[in-house]
Amino acid sequence: AVIGRYKLSVQSTLSGTSSPASLGTFVLLFNPWSSGDDVFMPNKAECEEYVLEEFGIIFAGNKNHISSFGWNFGQFQGDILNICLSMLDRSLNYRQDPATDVSHRNDPKYLGRVLSAMVNANDDQGVVLGNWSGNYEGGKSPSSWTGSGEILQNWKKSGFKPVRYGQCWVFAAVLTTVLRCLGIPTRTITNFSSAHDADGNLRVDEFYDASGNHLDRAADSIWNFHVWNESWFSRSDLGPSYSGWQVLDATPQEESGGIYQCGPASRNAIKEGDVDLDYDCPFVFAEVNADCMYWNYDPTTGKKTLIFSKSTTIGQFISTKAVGRDDRVDITNDYKYEEGSRKERDIFKKARKKLGLEDKFDPTAPTPQETDQKPDISGKFTVAGLLEVGKDLNLILVLANLQSDAKTVHVNMTAWSTVYTRRPIREIWKDSISVTLSPKEEKQFPIKIPYTEYQQQLTTDNTIQVTALCHVEGGIQVLVQRDITLDNPAIDIQVLGEAKVNKEVDVEVIFTNPIEMEVMDCVLQVEGNDLLRGILQIDVPPLKASEKSSIKFKLIPFETGPKHLLVNFSCDKFADIKAFKMVNV
Repeated sequence: AVIGRYKLSVQSTLSGTSSPASLGTFVLLFNPWSSGDDVFMPNKAECEEYVLEEFGIIFAGNKNHISSFGWNFGQFQGDILNICLSMLDRSLNYRQDPATDVSHRNDPKYLGRVLSAMVNANDDQGVVLGNWSGNYEGGKSPSSWTGSGEILQNWKKSGFKPVRYGQCWVFAAVLTTVLRCLGIPTRTITNFSSAHDADGNLRVDEFYDASGNHLDRAADSIWNFHVWNESWFSRSDLGPSYSGWQVLDATPQEESGGIYQCGPASRNAIKEGDVDLDYDCPFVFAEVNADCMYWNYDPTTGKKTLIFSKSTTIGQFISTKAVGRDDRVDITNDYKYEEGSRKERDIFKKARKKLGLEDKFDPTAPTPQETDQKPDISGKFTVAGLLEVGKDLNLILVLANLQSDAKTVHVNMTAWSTVYTRRPIREIWKDSISVTLSPKEEKQFPIKIPYTEYQQQLTTDNTIQVTALCHVEGGIQVLVQRDITLDNPAIDIQVLGEAKVNKEVDVEVIFTNPIEMEVMDCVLQVEGNDLLRGILQIDVPPLKASEKSSIKFKLIPFETGPKHLLVNFSCDKFADIKAFKMVNV
């Protein structure tokens, strides 16, 4: 049966005359507890987590430094079911041919694909408008949301105008809410060093100029992280070995079938390199497997020189929240065989072959030009000290001479603020040094970027890309880079007393200003299902250097059980400091 709202009436016949009486309406959903359903999930604990749980944890940061924050999916709150059903009636498919669209609403793979398009605003005036510019005027910054409810409610209230603004985790979290609401088991997945392969050749090209600036000129990119969804259902179209978790991605990256939608791509198909299967497997395969090519680009001549290529960078620490716990679970092995193993390379070749790429340039096979010359030096950035907003950034550039004769190296270094997609936004710092390395010598060069230098340039993602392009006299260039995500200061939540239904309980949120200057425009935003209705917003007075702020408010819980309180604190110097607290009512 198709899901949706049904009218129920009873027909009674009395002495030959029949009169129908309406009994009202009911909503039919998918049922993961029923063995006959396409979304049947045999494990009850997984049903609890992936359908009934309204709180989630989303992983972010970068591969060197994984962070996480809470999210209120809120799929069973207020008007959310109605909004999810109206979303189906606003899709392009429904507008073009309502009868056919409705007749497919018994099929989770159809609905997953349609909803992956509807959650982004592209093509269809969908729910969330994406913005990766670093400038979020005219809307809310993507990192300021703490739950899907506010977004879905705003979409409806505005007469279904796209809500400004979202980035990948917002699209994924909203899609999780909608699919769980309809009874399809769904979770959010974070992929670190995620490839956006725009041209479908399973490789990602990045360009740097002679000064070491990362140029924003390629359609391809490598994101610090990317968040998508997995939903659980059978694939009658592909066969039982491709059933189970399916990748859906509502972030508008590339068009599929002429519109911004992605999936469902069978996770098993991705792991086995079966990229010819529906839907969008090549794009998802590239997100976790593409090879990276780093080029030196001269804007005046347009000449490109390959610096190096790497096949093990992309698709690391693929993460999701554990069932029934707040821990991170690593599922990288469910997406691919071990990096560098024979099997993993065989699958990569199989995928290239299926995509008709086997005759084209293979970045991992050495070309004659590359085998002649190996780099004479190696380099890396290491972190010295804490990576915190408000503290000076201390790094060490470590250069090592791999040869048995001395080398002279000219190093051009830059630091740029970026968004989490590694798109450069503003230059923070640059420097150049010339060094001589004795045979086999390793030297360390401390780098200090004071807080006062980066504070104005930082984006709400708190990310900085540091690059050193090393020109070795008589040798090939060496590119050293590191992506740095700075932590926000901590915020602490205390529930003062026992939380009971319909009884007031005090909550205290404590924040200490860690920097040597005043912070202003402080706002605390609080939400929590069954703990308070709507979103509480509290304006907080300015805080002097090192001053501690205690913000108190009252809750009156209206349901028993474990509930989650989510807070988001912002001011002019720190964007979106998040924390959550489990409250047992």
